[in-house]
Amino acid sequence: MSVLSSIIEGVLADLETRKLSNSQLDETLSAAPNVRDPLVSLSRNPLSVIAEVKRSSPSKGALAEIPEPATLARRYESAGASVVSVLTEQRRFGGSLKDLHQVRGEIQLPVLRKDFIVNEYLVKESRAYGADLLLLIVAALDDYQLRDLYSLASELGMKVLVEVHDQSELERALAINPEIIGVNSRNLKTLEIDLKNFDALLPNIPPTIYRVAESGISERDQVKAAYQLGANAVLVGESLVKADSPESLIAAFLNVATGN
Repeated sequence: MSVLSSIIEGVLADLETRKLSNSQLDETLSAAPNVRDPLVSLSRNPLSVIAEVKRSSPSKGALAEIPEPATLARRYESAGASVVSVLTEQRRFGGSLKDLHQVRGEIQLPVLRKDFIVNEYLVKESRAYGADLLLLIVAALDDYQLRDLYSLASELGMKVLVEVHDQSELERALAINPEIIGVNSRNLKTLEIDLKNFDALLPNIPPTIYRVAESGISERDQVKAAYQLGANAVLVGESLVKADSPESLIAAFLNVATGN
C-alpha cells in the first residue's frame, strides 16, 4: 500500500466516526458563511503566498504545536498572505475541522481546506465548515471522481485547487478545464521531494489557469525559480510554522516579484 492509499484509508475511517445524517449535513451547509473568492484575493499580487497551518507531516513528523491556529492565521494575514490553508487530516497531519472553523471565523482571507477529499460527503463537509477553496488530488481520484467532485465543489460556490505531480496527472487535470492547478513537488505515494517537478510541469500549464507551486519551498531562491517558471503563487507550510518570524519569510517571498 502506498503512503497516499494508507492516508486515504485513515481519512475514510475517521469520517465514519463523525459523519452526520444527510439532513444534519444539509442544515449545517445552509448555515455556512458566504464564500470568499480565493482567485480575487490571489490575483491582487503578481506573486501570492498561500500560507499553511500545519502541525505535522508523514515525512517529517511533528513540526509545531500550534495550540491556537487562528492566531497563526492572523499573523499570516497581517503579513500579506492571500489565502490561508488549513490541514484538517488528523492522523498524519494533526489537523481537524475545528481548526478550519476557527481559522475561517477569525480572518478575512479565503481559506483552503487541505485534506484528502475522495467523496461527495467530504466536499459538502468542507463547505459546511467554511472552506472557500478545496484541494482535489489527481493521484487520489479516478477521472470520474475528479470531474464529479470538481463539479459539486463548484456548485457549492467553492474554487478548487487541482493538484498534480507528473505529466499524466496534469493531462487528466486539464481535461476538466480547472481554474487553478497546483504542481506538487512531493510524490504523495512515496513522499519524495523533487523540485524539478516545477521545471517539468509549470511551463506546460496554460497561462489562463492560475498556477501554484506546492511543497518543498523554504527559501527565496526556490520561490524565485518557481515564479520564473510561471507560478502565480506558492503554497508554503513547514518553513512557515517552524519559522521564528513567518511574517519575515512571507515578506521575502512576496518581494521576489518586485525584485526587492
